[in-house]
Amino acid sequence: MYYVYILKLKDGSYYSGYSNELKTRVKDHQQGKVATTKNNRPIKLIWYCAFLSKKSALVFEKYLKSSSGFAFRNKRLVG
Repeated sequence: MYYVYILKLKDGSYYSGYSNELKTRVKDHQQGKVATTKNNRPIKLIWYCAFLSKKSALVFEKYLKSSSGFAFRNKRLVG
């Protein structure tokens, strides 16, 4: 399985990512092993979705990082 996930950071912002090992990746974020989130801990996993194909997961992650994906995330996934 491949996962797209959303974390809520200490400052209230969101981080979207992709992994094929969700538990390990979230743990890496929590332990400060990921440069993009290490200064904004603690983090909280607030949403994830599983995909059968890597391509589908990467396409959806890219969408979530676009301006229309921000709107979709805020309206449907986190708020």
